[in-house]
This record gives sequence, structure tokens and C-alpha cells, in this order.
Amino acid sequence: MSQSASIPTNTAPFAALSSAHTTLLEAKAKKGLTFDAIGKAIGKDEVWVASAFYGQAKLSAEDIQKLSQLLEIPQDPTLGEHWFPYRGIGSPVPTDPVVYRLYEGVMVYGHPIKAIINEKFGDGIMSMIDCSVKVDKKPDPKGDRVVLTFDGKFLPYAKW
Repeated sequence: MSQSASIPTNTAPFAALSSAHTTLLEAKAKKGLTFDAIGKAIGKDEVWVASAFYGQAKLSAEDIQKLSQLLEIPQDPTLGEHWFPYRGIGSPVPTDPVVYRLYEGVMVYGHPIKAIINEKFGDGIMSMIDCSVKVDKKPDPKGDRVVLTFDGKFLPYAKW
């Protein structure tokens, strides 16, 4: 599927992206591919692929080569081994409704989740460095449900 595709680089969150990441998103749109299809083609999870396209994960040289071939774009030298992600794009309080609702979920349930983590694991945190995220769709008679799973390693606070 080939179509004209461009990213509005002057609007959030695209204004915060490098030209290399904008190129990846435009090529994805032009090819009509999903993050899941790209992930399967390059051997990565769809959430990780989406994160890489938004500059939130580091692509390896092999990832860059596979993406270049799949999306039929030149390899961008700005994404090499010397490039490291700046994680956390966007404003401190998100304005996009989906991202805001996730933020709202943490505002409303963050302390209860923290308390339960502490009860079950002790004094520590859930790592977002050693974490995987899954987005699933669950049919429901009242309307389809979004199921988010964060699978993060527990890291206890050090005592010294």
C-alpha cells in the first residue's frame, strides 16, 4: 500500500522528534504498516518498535538495517551507535487525551499501586528500564476494553 504520507512536524509530539524519527513514521504510514507488523518483521515487540519510532528506545545497527530494508528508506547515519534516546517527550502534564488518561490513571491509582507493590515486594520500585509493556484488546458487551500490562522488574532500595 503506497500513499502520500507526511508528519505534521510543527505539532506535538512530532515537533520534539528528530528528522530521522519523522522519516521512520512517514515511511511506516506510506507502507501502511502497523507497529505490530514491523515488530514481527524485525523480531521486536510492537510497543518497543513504537517507542523506537518516537525516539524513546535505541535502535541497534541491525535494527536500523532491517528497518531500512523493510521501509525502503536509506539508513540514517544520525541513528548510529553514537545516538542515545532522550526519554520522556511531551509536556509535564500531557494534553493528548489518551496520554492524559494514562497520566490520570497514575495520579488516581499511583499511590495505591505503590502501596500494594510495597506490601507484596517490600521497599522498592518497579523498573521501567527492565520492563515490557503489552497493549491488548478485550471484547466486552459494554464496549471493547483496553488491557495494559506493565511487566517490570522489582528493584529494592539499597540500605547502607
